[in-house]
Amino acid sequence: MEASLIYSRSRLVAALVYLGLGLVGVFVLFPFLWMVLTSLKPEIEALRVPVTWLPETPTVEAYVVMWLRKHYAIYFLNSTVVSLSTAVISTFVGALAAYGFSRFPLAAKGTLMGFVLTTQMLPGVLLVGPYFQILSRLGLYDTRTGLIIAFLTICLPFAIWMLKGFIDGIPTELDEAAIVDGAGRFTVFFRVVFPLIRPGMVATMLFAFLLAWGDLLWVQTLTSSEAMVTVTLAIARTVQEFFVKWPELMAGALMGGIPGVVFYLLLQRWLVQGLTAGAIKQ
Repeated sequence: MEASLIYSRSRLVAALVYLGLGLVGVFVLFPFLWMVLTSLKPEIEALRVPVTWLPETPTVEAYVVMWLRKHYAIYFLNSTVVSLSTAVISTFVGALAAYGFSRFPLAAKGTLMGFVLTTQMLPGVLLVGPYFQILSRLGLYDTRTGLIIAFLTICLPFAIWMLKGFIDGIPTELDEAAIVDGAGRFTVFFRVVFPLIRPGMVATMLFAFLLAWGDLLWVQTLTSSEAMVTVTLAIARTVQEFFVKWPELMAGALMGGIPGVVFYLLLQRWLVQGLTAGAIKQ
């Protein structure tokens, strides 16, 4: 009798857990489903009240408008160049800096790391004005190079902190053994340390890529020409003062989210390793 009662309770708990997970799944996926359905509606139907759940006359006109009439390929190219460059450079330079902080007896190391962390505490809206003036004076305003430099200042401190934790977890005896065999510091970094921190570098690179890809404030402030428009800025322009082009907004958001999803799927194996390794403190 008691065993039967315990079995019934465990089944009830399992059913409640699955019910909760199902509700969370619906809560998470419903906005995505609504975006897909709205993007397939004509503009008049998207504004109709009461709303129609399924498109009465499905059309891909919004995708055609966003991709062909609004030069979405150029926007994708700008976002891809800026985001990938930011991710690769910030991760590589951050790994070198983290190796220095981890392995060399620097004076005031704690103060320097604290200063690096402090730069992450400042809101971007406070920094974008000074960056606008600096890039204008250097002739880098409204250029991809200027955007990459601006995003590097945001992503590099995070990369240093993130990767220093991974490098600290690697025994220094491995470095010393390689040095005894005649390897220099750069050889030790690339041949010994680099393969061991690869999961951490992937996690850092993904963070930097998504930050640069999804930013709107810096792109809107540091660019002005149509040739420098990124995906997020193009999507934001579908929201006008008195009118919102909902099908185009949804189609642009769906297309703009694809690279991030693909990038995540390609790197998820190393990303999970990096996140789980970073969660363990020895």
